[in-house]
Amino acid sequence: MDDWQDEWMKTLETVANDIGQFFQDVGKGMEETVDALIELTDEMAEEVERAVSPGLNQLDRQIDEWIDPILFALSGLGSSIDQAVEPMAHTVEPMLNQHPVCVGCRHYHGQSYNGVMFVCAMHPYGMMDDADTCPDKEAITWSLPAARFFDELDDRNSSN
Repeated sequence: MDDWQDEWMKTLETVANDIGQFFQDVGKGMEETVDALIELTDEMAEEVERAVSPGLNQLDRQIDEWIDPILFALSGLGSSIDQAVEPMAHTVEPMLNQHPVCVGCRHYHGQSYNGVMFVCAMHPYGMMDDADTCPDKEAITWSLPAARFFDELDDRNSSN
């Protein structure tokens, strides 16, 4: 009786070894296939790059030729507008001897239009000379210039 059990165990071991060998062979075959596929993909990518790259470089140069004059014109536009508008709207800071009550007020406009100073909407010509205070004065909140720029940008966006 022991013979058939030993034979049965040997047969099972052989089957297990054969199955293990089968999976090892399949794994090696898959590894070789994947390596070949990766190599083929790399070669195809290089071919596509060689074929497309000159055209993309030419397109990039053409776009630069079109955009550079536009950017150059736009860069000079801001300073040209500022120079053209300055005689009509010239901003000045409130001076202690002209508008002492207005110093530090957030409502101060202080632009000169054709030689006429517009101080603020509440008091277009400023407070009377004998006034020591302004009932509409609100203090300026001081911040760094960059922070002030972003605050103004937020105010414009929230008003839209």
